[in-house]
Amino acid sequence: MEQSSPLYQHVVIVGGGAGGLELATRLARKYSRKGLKVTLVDREPTHIWKPLLHEVATGSLDAGLDELSYNAQGRSAGFKFQIGQMQSLDREQRCIHLAPVYGQDGQMILPGRELFYDYLVMAVGSVTNDFGVEGVAEHCTFLDSREQAEQFRHTLLESWLKTSNTPEARLRIAIVGAGATGVELSAELFNTARELSAYGLSKLDRQRLEVILVEAGPSILPALPPRISSAARHELEKLGVSVRENTKVASVNAEGLVTDTGEVIEAELKVWAAGIRAPDFIQSLDGLECNRLNQLVVQPDLRTTEDKRIFALGDCAACARTDGNGNVPPRAQAAHQMASFLYRHFRKILREEALPAYEYKDYGSLVSLSRFSTVGSLMGNLSKGSLMVEGRLARLVYVSLYRLHQLAIHGYIKTFLITLVDRINRVIRPRLKLH
Repeated sequence: MEQSSPLYQHVVIVGGGAGGLELATRLARKYSRKGLKVTLVDREPTHIWKPLLHEVATGSLDAGLDELSYNAQGRSAGFKFQIGQMQSLDREQRCIHLAPVYGQDGQMILPGRELFYDYLVMAVGSVTNDFGVEGVAEHCTFLDSREQAEQFRHTLLESWLKTSNTPEARLRIAIVGAGATGVELSAELFNTARELSAYGLSKLDRQRLEVILVEAGPSILPALPPRISSAARHELEKLGVSVRENTKVASVNAEGLVTDTGEVIEAELKVWAAGIRAPDFIQSLDGLECNRLNQLVVQPDLRTTEDKRIFALGDCAACARTDGNGNVPPRAQAAHQMASFLYRHFRKILREEALPAYEYKDYGSLVSLSRFSTVGSLMGNLSKGSLMVEGRLARLVYVSLYRLHQLAIHGYIKTFLITLVDRINRVIRPRLKLH
């Protein structure tokens, strides 16, 4: 192949979440032997599917067994991995700057670096939006990363043991934001309580464990159809979750949440899961257009409005839907679809040909209420109506969403083996990470 081939290009993908990792893997597998260089950048050394972080936070999932090394995946697929936090962008030089990497002792492990690109894909995902509410950063836990989820798990276990061995004491946990993360975490906490009791590590019962789910809007799961929201609320209340709708949090302190009416909702542990925004550093990326949530505004083909060589996908992209119903929602299935879109049209990108508009397809929404139930709808806008599902069928479909992600990065054979090993591990290892 001649060196003038358009495949002799460098694609830099920033962010190793669902969309970024899938795109890096698929591009490298197909084009790396033909001259394409693919580099994936992430500030963490390993990947874990973000929708699973609430299970890591409660100990239901051992991140050490379910995480994926970027270096190992890169070696298998054919891309290079660079650990580091993107710091700035130079569009004229087509270069990104990575901040130095420091170890636990504060000593620098890697100096700042420069990566030159021919095409840049921003896939940095999102972080929790605290909306500037006083006290949230100081007193609430966020679940944006594995590190935060692991820290919450340690705090949760310590609080559980302390409360369990203190007569008449109660453990109150308040969760602000009744989207998928808040709802799933609420249910998972009761599963954790049950499992801890089974292992003899807790004497807490439902009367001594209080989980309060706080939602500012009129219903939980506001992005889903009312009948699904209603079904989820019914299941949560059966577990013992106190659902507080139409409740706006004005501030947070060490004792609990303070509502806009002055009411204090006492809680020892507080989790903030109300809304998302893209990371703050995106605002200073050399003139790229952002919206009020720090998301990069993109054209219908996912190119940023100010630079045709820079793309954005997933939660950090503000992409208008082709049906006119606002922007594409920040969901894992959207990131997966966007990554697939860029992969399918990659040769057109290299040839600088026009791309069709990306069209978001809603395949439905499912919410897992731990081992107790799963509710949701299938097909979304692909049919005249949506099919409401719950119970075992819904749980099976929910798990299959993660398997589709694994298929994209591992292929069929390895995914089958991973699934087999996972089932064996669930039999021979504790159902909770107890340390």
